[in-house]
Amino acid sequence: MKLFGNWSYPTSIRFGAGRIQELPEACAAAGMKNPLLVTDRGLADLPVTQKALDILDAARLGRAMFSGVDSNPTEASLDAGIAAYDAGRHDGVVAFGGGSGLDLGKLVAFMAGQNRPVWDFEDVDDWWMRADAAAIAPIVAVPTTAGTGSEVGRAGVLTNSQTHRKKIIFHPKILPSVVIADPELTVGMPKPITAGTGMDAFAHCLEAYCSPHYHPMSQGIALEGMRLVREWLPLAYTNATDLEARAHVMSAAMMGAVAFQKGLGAIHALSHPIGAVYNTHHGMTNAVVLPPVLLLNRPAIEDRIVWAADYMGIAGGFDGFLDFVMLMRAGLSVPDKLSELGVSTDRIDELTTMALEDPSCGGNPVPLTRDNVAQLYWACI
Repeated sequence: MKLFGNWSYPTSIRFGAGRIQELPEACAAAGMKNPLLVTDRGLADLPVTQKALDILDAARLGRAMFSGVDSNPTEASLDAGIAAYDAGRHDGVVAFGGGSGLDLGKLVAFMAGQNRPVWDFEDVDDWWMRADAAAIAPIVAVPTTAGTGSEVGRAGVLTNSQTHRKKIIFHPKILPSVVIADPELTVGMPKPITAGTGMDAFAHCLEAYCSPHYHPMSQGIALEGMRLVREWLPLAYTNATDLEARAHVMSAAMMGAVAFQKGLGAIHALSHPIGAVYNTHHGMTNAVVLPPVLLLNRPAIEDRIVWAADYMGIAGGFDGFLDFVMLMRAGLSVPDKLSELGVSTDRIDELTTMALEDPSCGGNPVPLTRDNVAQLYWACI
């Protein structure tokens, strides 16, 4: 009997336009009286963030904020966030922003009460059991992009500044207690961010759908997530104020993050090292490497992709699906090659080593080797 797996499903989600007004209620439900809002540098001074702080302040929850989050945060950002958390004697975190802000916010809440280095909690075997679960602070997650789905995840990605390796830090209690998914918060996103984050959601759904592991619930969620991205991401990209489109893409982002507990693959194994070394946008990097990975995996996934194409209303089987991906990328102004993101061929050996060490390798339908990963990098760059 090969049908075997460990499954988990997410948390309380308050979904809908205008629901940021419920932030104080969400904090109360999580047991917070003195939260620290954690976000990235680019969001700190924007009206959407100030509005959230105003809502907290009006409810007598203060307006404390830590905004020292970089696009690919490292342990230095984490240490600074923990220092701010401790200095303010906070009792929980509002993780606010895109994937970086959400991930670092969750990790601040996780690590503020631990006495071991963060790398001791990498997503390896049962390392998460080393943590003091009772010392993990509550988290409310408020996404302002529709891509990573970190708001419904039990992990955070952190780049080791010494090794330039991205590491996944895992604990079940990193899952936020409450999520506020308000599509109005995504209206101000620049077009490249809308495209990159939306393609990240698509890559999560696609890789989860293609993963060889057994998880039929995630399989179905991934399939519908891909359909939502296909139908609504181009509309969200074209019309920044289309709340219906933005709501559907926000749903797809959460669906992708739920689904990828079934597994990720070569798209993420390749993109994690690129982001760590070249500081590229994660979702946009995924979008660039996606077609060559599809072609590598074709022998193992062609039937499955044909089924997905039928469900999504795409004619032409695997080739039609690939054509759809290429057309969608072009319509979103996704670069054709990684060189357009500043990536060069002189570090392919190093990147290949890093990719093969990435935990996403285990979910790729075709086993990854030094030869085929290097060939993928050449094709992508």
